[in-house]
Amino acid sequence: MITFFSTPKPFAGHIDAIQRNALRSWQRVHPDAEIILFGDDAGAAEVCRELGIRHVPQVRRNPHGTKYLAGIYDQAQELARHEILCHVNCDILLLDDFGAALPRVARQFDAFLMAGRRWDVDIREPLDFNRSDWPAQVRDLALRTNRQRPSQWVDYFAFRKGLFRERIPEFVIGRPGWDNWLLWYARSSGAALVDASAVVCAVHQNHDYGYHPEGEKGVWEGEEAQENYKLLEGHRKFATLENATHLLRADGLHRNYRHWFVQARRRAADSLSPAWFRLLDVTRPIRQRLGLRKKGSSSV
Repeated sequence: MITFFSTPKPFAGHIDAIQRNALRSWQRVHPDAEIILFGDDAGAAEVCRELGIRHVPQVRRNPHGTKYLAGIYDQAQELARHEILCHVNCDILLLDDFGAALPRVARQFDAFLMAGRRWDVDIREPLDFNRSDWPAQVRDLALRTNRQRPSQWVDYFAFRKGLFRERIPEFVIGRPGWDNWLLWYARSSGAALVDASAVVCAVHQNHDYGYHPEGEKGVWEGEEAQENYKLLEGHRKFATLENATHLLRADGLHRNYRHWFVQARRRAADSLSPAWFRLLDVTRPIRQRLGLRKKGSSSV
């Protein structure tokens, strides 16, 4: 039915607990779910043996040792035994609603990318998957916490094999930007981009950023983050779930007509910004003479 694939952080401490939770939740999406875990991170081989998960230790990395996204996606599409794949970040819990939503989308489209916003929660301990009500407990925790992230925060990507094969630039994973590129590429390729946020409760288990030497700032603003941002070419290769062509709701698939407005607004902003700053430069002497620039204001 589906092949999940991901790459973990080292299995240690709190990260060990939440990654095991995530992997075990994916196994319960469908009886025939396949999981492929990429990377030779500490503990990965042992966890894969324990949980019966396929392990691919060799992954291309940059000089800092960070994994390239393209190598993971290309290998996953070559190795997967199912036609439908889903890349999930290794701290995300998927519940029974995911397994119900995906077939509804796959039946409608040959080429698609199904994604959705995540819910942030604090989970510190291993979940008890022997309890039949574990999905309801997790969903209730997410709704009570009530922290659903905005449309640019996406942590799962379900698609048909071949969509991204040999198309992904040199993004590194675990740094920002690549997820927005995936959404953009799906749109630009003509695939349906389906926002399943209304029916899929994807739960992100909160964690710190101790895996990066510079912590959270390094993840979002460091050298590797800047390289990822460059690959987005400003906003030209950037999209969020606001750009979805379709919305999946309880009563079915609906066209998202608002995405035309979102696209037009972004194009207008991108095209007007350079002209606006040129106008400010040209008019600066006049504005100074007229006293329109206040002391202490920022330079423009």
